[in-house]
Amino acid sequence: IPNPTCTFEEAFKHYPDVMDNIKKAGFRKPTPIQSQSWPIVLQGIDLIGVSQTGTGKTLSYLMPGFIHLDLQPVIKEKRNRLGMLVLTPTRELALQVQTECSKYSSKGLKSVCIYGGGDRNDQIQALKKGVDIIIATPGRLNDLQMNNFVDLRSITYLVLDEADKMLDMGFEPQIMKILLDVRPDRQTIVTSATWPYAVRRLAESYLKDPMIVYVGTLDLVAVSTVKQNIIVTTEEEKRSHIQDFIESMSQKEKVIVFVSRKAVADHLTSDLILQHISVESLHGNREQKDRERALENFKTGKVRILIATDLGSRGLDIHDVTHVYNYDFPRNIEEYVHRVGRTGRAGKTGTSITLITRND
Repeated sequence: IPNPTCTFEEAFKHYPDVMDNIKKAGFRKPTPIQSQSWPIVLQGIDLIGVSQTGTGKTLSYLMPGFIHLDLQPVIKEKRNRLGMLVLTPTRELALQVQTECSKYSSKGLKSVCIYGGGDRNDQIQALKKGVDIIIATPGRLNDLQMNNFVDLRSITYLVLDEADKMLDMGFEPQIMKILLDVRPDRQTIVTSATWPYAVRRLAESYLKDPMIVYVGTLDLVAVSTVKQNIIVTTEEEKRSHIQDFIESMSQKEKVIVFVSRKAVADHLTSDLILQHISVESLHGNREQKDRERALENFKTGKVRILIATDLGSRGLDIHDVTHVYNYDFPRNIEEYVHRVGRTGRAGKTGTSITLITRND
């Protein structure tokens, strides 16, 4: 087992382009998952990385991926030949990975983001022009694959990002079909925030002698950087609780409010807008551009209250969320851990408030 790399130089001294991008980004030192993963992946070994989101796992597979592509033999000067595929559960996460990819990739590597809700023809055109990297959600990629718009046989570096969430969302059949086309001698990286049986089974079937790196524990635990509060209440009293909370928010605070259904998100949003409170909402029924705008407004601080369903929650990387408010109780313990993990990220502390009724 290779030793962890404690500095960027140790991991990437032979790759000046990668070092330049890291310096530009102003990172001081690798996160634990990065220092453990990089030496393993750079040796071409399959990897399973288990860690909460917000621990830097995107770069733990992207950086070695760029190097992997750069080291592939070039066929008759044919650049932009598809070599890397990153599968993610949601379009938000796909777009986020695409942003990181554009920021850190070098040597003219081209990437395309393929997801349901994005313009299908634009995505097909981008593929025709030639790309090195595809970042995709399984549904749309499988659709393009079945209609022969994309040939996955040249992929040598495959990432299943947030595999637990993809399986939760029922994407297993699409993932299986996609993997049938990717060559068997590829290198495969699986990341997951949890380590349930379904992910273990997937890893056993599709990885070759993988190494497992995990940060924290393999048992599901909520982040220790979050102070968790529970309020026992009734369905009727929920409104007054959240009203009190919003009125007590300071200028610097930012909250994600989780609700169970789209209808609740819409009702709560319109209630607050009627009181002239700035708020954005994120759920599956909104148009893609509205979802992107909502996220942007929340990230930049234009709006400090975001009301979201669980689909909106997974993998969202917003550093300065100070509070998570569970207006509706989550369906299971995994969902609770993921919601609460939206705050207390990147070394900061956060607070969660969960309303719980007799029914819950």
